[in-house]
Amino acid sequence: MYSRILVAIDGSPGAEHALKHAAGLAKGLSASLRIIHVVDIGLLPSGPELGIDIDTLLDARYAAAEKILATAQDSVQAPGLEVETRLLDTADPVQHVAAAIAEAAASWPADLLVLGTHGRRGVERWLLGSVAEGAARRSTVPVLLVPVPG
Repeated sequence: MYSRILVAIDGSPGAEHALKHAAGLAKGLSASLRIIHVVDIGLLPSGPELGIDIDTLLDARYAAAEKILATAQDSVQAPGLEVETRLLDTADPVQHVAAAIAEAAASWPADLLVLGTHGRRGVERWLLGSVAEGAARRSTVPVLLVPVPG
């Protein structure tokens, strides 16, 4: 049924839980697992008056993202499980992370997109948005949303 499972992670407990589900599915179905992390280049402070070196900030974000991916890959390594990682970024400052995730799932192409949810509600969700919901709405492949345990 599913031979290519893509899971997007952000280092949060919800994403770790989704990763475990995705890895379990991939192992049980003998499917390939691709783990992605998207660096949002649109959320960078700009302007020389801030005294922030954007390149240094970007380098730090990419280094943190690589660490997240390496930790994730190590946590799901198992005999018979094919795992690969991809570090992506938003294509331009106005692209949303959700769009980048949906595009990654379509272009691989994945048979299933797995995402963790943070469980935000009300004003917090309205202010911070929901990457999982946005990716699910944009996705052209089936989506499994994994809620935060508890």
